[in-house]
Amino acid sequence: MTDALRRGRVWGLVAGQAAARGGRVSAADVCAAVVPGVEVSGAWLSAALDAQAGHLMQATGEVGRQLADLQLTLGEGPLLDASASGGPVLASDLADAESGARWPAFAPAAVNAGAAAVFAFPLVIGAIRAGVLGLYRDRPGPLSDFQLGDALVFADTATMLLLDAQDQAAGGAGPGAGPAGQPAVLAWRRAEIDQATGMLTEQLGVSITDAFARLRAYAYGNDIQLADVARDIVARRLRLFSDPDLPLGDET
Repeated sequence: MTDALRRGRVWGLVAGQAAARGGRVSAADVCAAVVPGVEVSGAWLSAALDAQAGHLMQATGEVGRQLADLQLTLGEGPLLDASASGGPVLASDLADAESGARWPAFAPAAVNAGAAAVFAFPLVIGAIRAGVLGLYRDRPGPLSDFQLGDALVFADTATMLLLDAQDQAAGGAGPGAGPAGQPAVLAWRRAEIDQATGMLTEQLGVSITDAFARLRAYAYGNDIQLADVARDIVARRLRLFSDPDLPLGDET
């Protein structure tokens, strides 16, 4: 199949998703269309945050949402590696020794969440990194060459739509949605994490990077989702400490 034919077929699948929901084509439609298009169990999109996987924008199901949250909380995983390297990261068996050595915390947690294989594709144009498209399967096994080619085109399509969304009016994504078709609940979760990180920079006198690391460490150390920790900080129910001799934090 020629490159032009492949791109046309992928765009048709994405446009079909938009038509089915009666909205303008967005990156959210890529997330939905890639699942049957590449024959995976689920997918998710994360927006870029420096060299990290960033905040979850869209997920096709609970397992995808958990995989994105796990990597953000644990600070390791295919999405972060793909974002940092600018190239795809393909883990066809999360239970094998290679995945366990590369991601000692993420790999077993992902398996427990219901994923057997994860494939991460950075959304990159030149020096611009818009985010990462993540795919997972509930059984181990690699993508075929044809599926890999399609996945790369889906990632390119998501990149263009995410960047284009920055110049669109918020209403263009449809009612109850954020930029690029992001569900309102996920947009709110992202805003809370950003706000909590900003609050920690003031409270602890540290940089944004260190504040986010502190937030992540508390979530990981207490086995709590990052968004839930952020919500408690914003509501001033939780205060974190900078002194290493003190506990990680204190509920008020």
